Amino acid sequence: MENRNSRKTFRSRLDELVHTLREEIVTGHRIPGEFLPSEREFSKQYQLSNLTVRKGLELLVAEGLIDKIPRVGNKVIGPARASGPIQLNIGYYTSIPRETGIERLLDRFRELNPDIEVQAVPFTNERPDIVKQYLDNGMFDVITLNNNHFQTYLEQDWTDSLEPFEPDPDIYPFLTDTFTDGGKLLVQPFIFSPVILCYNREHFRDYHALEPDGGWSWDRMFEVASQLAIPNERLGFYYHFLSANRWAVFLLQRGGAFEKEENGRIRLYGTDMMEAFRFCREVQEHFPILSVDISNGDAEKLFIQGKASVIMTSYFHLNFLLDTPVQFDISPVPHFGRPATLLMNIGLAVNRKSRHKEAAMKLVRFLTSETSQLSIRKHTYSLPALKPAAEWVGEEAIYRPSRFSLFREMISSFHPFTDLGIGDKEFRTIEREVKLYWAGLESEESFCCRLEQLLSPVEEPG
Repeated sequence: MENRNSRKTFRSRLDELVHTLREEIVTGHRIPGEFLPSEREFSKQYQLSNLTVRKGLELLVAEGLIDKIPRVGNKVIGPARASGPIQLNIGYYTSIPRETGIERLLDRFRELNPDIEVQAVPFTNERPDIVKQYLDNGMFDVITLNNNHFQTYLEQDWTDSLEPFEPDPDIYPFLTDTFTDGGKLLVQPFIFSPVILCYNREHFRDYHALEPDGGWSWDRMFEVASQLAIPNERLGFYYHFLSANRWAVFLLQRGGAFEKEENGRIRLYGTDMMEAFRFCREVQEHFPILSVDISNGDAEKLFIQGKASVIMTSYFHLNFLLDTPVQFDISPVPHFGRPATLLMNIGLAVNRKSRHKEAAMKLVRFLTSETSQLSIRKHTYSLPALKPAAEWVGEEAIYRPSRFSLFREMISSFHPFTDLGIGDKEFRTIEREVKLYWAGLESEESFCCRLEQLLSPVEEPG
């Protein structure tokens, strides 16, 4: 561990040298024709070897910022000027256009920055390891990254691929915290959502039922759902049962965090967490599983068709309801006595190896500016990361549920999945392995034993 920390310290000193010089040249603090201090001076200042300093300066040579003159020194030649506009590539999750209207935002960015051409590319594969390869190969200058995938970057020690940001004081701190490591903000928050309920107000009025609120228990939810359900026609309650971004709510509420023994081994049998898994199984036994892919928005489409009165969803997925005639509203998810819900956070990351880093940072600053964030607030149901935009009040451009702003009162109940005490790799293992148990094809004892073994830390030989 000490060696690893030493490498990080060494790497951070080299990054600081390169980043400082790049910024000084790009911003005009070092002018073309000026010679940089000697490699020996940089070596003393940053506590690096001459060879390491030389390698760092070679990066600036490759970027066209300095020219190495043999036996003379390193001469500033200024930012590289291409014959045409700078070409930037931004890679994003396929849901981002629906959730942010990003095409509209990028069109505005191009108008303001005619010297920067932005190519928008949806990920064909969102797996973190695949996207990491895209970064390493220089395919993307900017990418979207959610807090789950960011956790993979931390676990795999991939954060050297991400350029640090200055925190924006107007962005919700609880979002910034999920993307911070070692005191550095590595991903700038873009949009976020807690898991919530969405319900058809007309169905509640027809049955003279009181609408849900933050005090509802799950027993109360299922009691009302049974009243709203119509056999062979409508479900009273539904959610995407196989999505970890839904059932994780039950784990947070009923299980809290996974219990661990002194050696780090996770204990499941006989714990509150096992009760949470058991509750999920009991819920699924009473409802049909109608989809295996949450990205299709099948629960929301069922809701639009009037086939479900209440669904567990997110502000992100409310965008499936845009331009529909359904008069819906939202509520916090029910609980077992302790309000808690899952926080989902999507941010923007800049490739540290980008040849157009300053232009990439400019794009991120634009997408997280008040202008862009307010556009997201006005034209979608997603929550922008910028607090003044998220809490904006004014004339609405689209139908807005009356309780849209309830997220402000729910913030204390927000929990990222890491509050379960596990990492993304363990989270995905659970997502993959729990299906047999929930399908009734495995006993509780067998499930506990198998999952405990799979989640146990690997012991090094000797």
